[in-house]
Amino acid sequence: MNKLLLIVFLFLLASCAGTNFNSNQRQNESNVKTTVIPYDYNYPSDSTFKILSWNVEHFVDQYDDPYIENTRENSPPENMGLRLNLFLKALKEADADIVVLQEFESAKYLRQLAADSLPDMGYLFFADIPSHNWYMNVVIMSKFPMGIIYGYGNVNTPLPGYLTENGEQESQNQINTRMWSMEIFPSPDYEILLTGVHLKAGRSDRDVAMRKGQLNFLVGQFNRMLNENPDKNMVVVGDFNAIPTSEEIAVLIDNKNLKNNFIDPIDPSIFSHPADALRWRLDYMLVNKNMQPEIIKNTVKVDSFFPADTMRTISDHLPITGEFLKIDR
Repeated sequence: MNKLLLIVFLFLLASCAGTNFNSNQRQNESNVKTTVIPYDYNYPSDSTFKILSWNVEHFVDQYDDPYIENTRENSPPENMGLRLNLFLKALKEADADIVVLQEFESAKYLRQLAADSLPDMGYLFFADIPSHNWYMNVVIMSKFPMGIIYGYGNVNTPLPGYLTENGEQESQNQINTRMWSMEIFPSPDYEILLTGVHLKAGRSDRDVAMRKGQLNFLVGQFNRMLNENPDKNMVVVGDFNAIPTSEEIAVLIDNKNLKNNFIDPIDPSIFSHPADALRWRLDYMLVNKNMQPEIIKNTVKVDSFFPADTMRTISDHLPITGEFLKIDR
């Protein structure tokens, strides 16, 4: 009888210990989220938020970065002042809560622009994963707090289905700094995983394979995150350098290996490039099916704030904007 009581006591002790561990684990997960929110940050009362994504075409500051050797970066074109003024007007017109820019020099530059020229718009958070040897990066600014940023610059991605002239396989990590994923918290009870990309340009078989390799990597990354949280809201924005019907876009939209596929809310017949003579779409705001209920109908679109020639002065791409509900699920 004494042995039986001892066994029951040990079983109950182990059960209590397990319960405490799970409770502590949940508490730690909650604390992680709490600690990334500044103690003095006050969320806006809006029930919606807006994302803008824009390839702004070689947008550089007036200073030469001594570690980057490129004529355009060393000596910016004379029209950069005009482009800057129009760009700032466009940002004010858009009034997006989250702004993701491709071909922009740095988050440092964007932070200074916001402080100098957009002080009343509420942009408080800035980030990028800059290249060590190139001046075109994918940068973000947000009115909402940011969490962990996942940088992929050190990742080597293969070129699926492509062989060199010598019949050899190939991989690359020269441009993977132009992909990152970030946790963003639009409200205390709602978060998204936002991925910004500027995929390989070009129409050759090798270029297509490079883009597919980049996207295949993201599929693996997304699946890992969905294993941790099957309900995770995800949105991928940027310049994919691929048209809507391409095999590259299908990697995210029609992929049986992806645990939660993405949708493209924009009709394939809508174009984004070039800004003053539209003939194809290279730019996207893809939303995974988890986040699809949050899309405000007909708001994800190729956008324009000025006449075509003015938009072309800013960039050869038109921006993509979308509005979403903050739904606590």
